[in-house]
Amino acid sequence: EAKKIIISVHCHNDLGLAVANSLETIKNGALQIECTINGIGERAGNCSLEEVVMNLKTRKDFFKNFKTTINIKEIYKTSRMVADLTGIAVQRNKAIVGQNAFAHEAGIHQHGVLSRKLTYEIMTPKSIGLKESKLVMGKHSGRHAFKKRLEELGYSLSGNKFQRTFERFKVLADKKKDIFDEDLQVIVEDEMSQVPETFKLDYINVTTGNQTVPTATVRLTKREGAKGSKAYQEAACGDGPVDAAYLAIDRITRVSNKLLDYSLRAVTKGKDAVGEVTVKVEHRNKVIVGRGVSTDIIEASARAYLNAINKIIFKKR
Repeated sequence: EAKKIIISVHCHNDLGLAVANSLETIKNGALQIECTINGIGERAGNCSLEEVVMNLKTRKDFFKNFKTTINIKEIYKTSRMVADLTGIAVQRNKAIVGQNAFAHEAGIHQHGVLSRKLTYEIMTPKSIGLKESKLVMGKHSGRHAFKKRLEELGYSLSGNKFQRTFERFKVLADKKKDIFDEDLQVIVEDEMSQVPETFKLDYINVTTGNQTVPTATVRLTKREGAKGSKAYQEAACGDGPVDAAYLAIDRITRVSNKLLDYSLRAVTKGKDAVGEVTVKVEHRNKVIVGRGVSTDIIEASARAYLNAINKIIFKKR
């Protein structure tokens, strides 16, 4: 009878041993590991799915009798999607999917990788779906080239969603000379996370400085059903430019909420890098995640906050 039972293991990472303990259990009879993408979970997190899968994949000498049917080329994209939807960023030095997982800074490491990659890499970035950063598009690129590149990156968009994404690409291309794959990915992911926009950012102007009270002027367009749209404008002072912008937005939208978390990351390198802002706001004991991207971090911050507010309004409806 015991042979008919599938033993499952559920480990948390309080001592940093969730993956190690889970792998040890399958060598001793367990056939199921309960794990999560990026290792998210209670306290220090759960067993990391991508770490377990890549251990089984790369260390056949230890796990020759075990395998999974998971498509490892979808690991990186799935990790990004989970981080975007939950608002929980992946730490830079996270195994497998962290930003530094395939970076080599030390001279001896760089020499070893150039001589023979397997010296310091037991897997390749491509194996988990992380493609090499390519300079792919520019302001003169057309719809066909744009759509083809998105398909190569694994995205299939059509209709209004493709049109909106293409328009955002053209706006970005006017601001940023070089467009990389990561820029395209963050535009698509941001567009896919959008809900119907009750409030849309039309204009934002911020005055700030170490001897100036930060002040923001914001104009939003509100969709009012059959009546069409109407523009509203407000100004506010705050502790900083982002705080001022959020207070001005609050005066227009009048949606009660509490800002729980704010994070900013650069999508690509360089002074003209696209900034991706993620915010978490609390509304009636529920946490809503908002995202916004732009080469201007104040604009990205405003878009992220509005994204969260539009989600609150959408959920009410």
